[in-house]
Amino acid sequence: MSIPQPVSHEPVPGPEALTIDDVRAAAERIGDAIVHTPMLHSKTLSDIVGAEIWLKFENQQFTAAYKERGALNALLLLSDEQRQRGVIAASAGNHSQGLSYHGKRLGVPVKIVMPRTTPTVKVMQTESVGGEVVLFGETFDEASDHARKLEQELGLTFVHPFDDPDVAAGQGTVALEMLAVKPDLDCMVVPIGGGGLISGMATVARALNPRTDIVGVQAELYPSMYGKVMHKDVDCGGDTLAEGIAVKAPGKFTSQIVDKLVDEILLVDEASLENSVSLLLQIEKTVVEGAGAAGLAAVLANPKRFAGKTIGLVLCGGNIDTRLLANVLLRDLARQGRLARLRVTLQDRPGALYKVMREFDAHNVNIIEIYHQRIFTTLPAKGLITDIECEARDRTQIDALIEDLRGKGYSVTPIELQ
Repeated sequence: MSIPQPVSHEPVPGPEALTIDDVRAAAERIGDAIVHTPMLHSKTLSDIVGAEIWLKFENQQFTAAYKERGALNALLLLSDEQRQRGVIAASAGNHSQGLSYHGKRLGVPVKIVMPRTTPTVKVMQTESVGGEVVLFGETFDEASDHARKLEQELGLTFVHPFDDPDVAAGQGTVALEMLAVKPDLDCMVVPIGGGGLISGMATVARALNPRTDIVGVQAELYPSMYGKVMHKDVDCGGDTLAEGIAVKAPGKFTSQIVDKLVDEILLVDEASLENSVSLLLQIEKTVVEGAGAAGLAAVLANPKRFAGKTIGLVLCGGNIDTRLLANVLLRDLARQGRLARLRVTLQDRPGALYKVMREFDAHNVNIIEIYHQRIFTTLPAKGLITDIECEARDRTQIDALIEDLRGKGYSVTPIELQ
């Protein structure tokens, strides 16, 4: 049973609660306690996209995400009494690690409420940088309700992951650093979850270079901010690679900033996110999580929209499970045709598989795995289904192999990714 969230009688801050001066003050306040990450031009991605691509490597923060900036700014603005009592947050992601890391460094006790369903690795990461984790409920909403209850009971200060002007001001320092390196950006493409990052960045961009387009990006499965500012009813849910921006309810404060300052919000599908994670690893040799690849995914999916522009992309985080990353890379190879699974129907007799193997050898296609299926099939009793996983230079090489196999009378079906 979920615990009702305490009713707040505090008014929601308006857009005027966040200004360029607030962001500049945050930059001065947090100083060198965060990493001033590189902002680099990518020649290869620029050639692929047909635009000038500049990357801000926020995945190189100590906790591998930009969230440290806002968390630290909020901590530094606490009163002495609030610091002594400690802070609390509900998060199963990057906010929890950023808050815990800087809380420990500053001597501020940090409690993080996470759902019981949170992967153990995320609990361990948060505890390893100094946070005290409280597991409660089955969903994030239940965990958030419990955090609000503990806030009241223990006299703690709740630090929201995005819907807070102080947090958004800290996130806006990303844009200050980007424009210091490349002041003439035509466009910034920024991932949106709850809206803290894009609120801070848009505030900076509008003040320093009003001509810069501000484009937000959300996963198609979680278009919550898009629905909010477009006044549309949208469904949010599903397993997205970009769990860092999988927010069902955007911030009340941040949505006002987005509505006022952001030019457009684009939605990207899962295949685009996977492809962008893979490209960034292959080309830039940098690991990003799904949310961190969202900006590149949007640019690749909308080439006419961005053609010829000078674009700043924020690689906002790099916390991705290694097994998941391996799956993403292998699936991308399959989409390129460099990995394939071919289903071949054979007669169950000596030498049948050997003859097929000779065709793979003739086309110089390497066999990785072979799976036989004799029982669970609609073929006659003497029939055999064989799935062959293989690797090749490209799709053309696989297509030539399939054509020759079919020409020799084999029934061959490529197993395609959805």
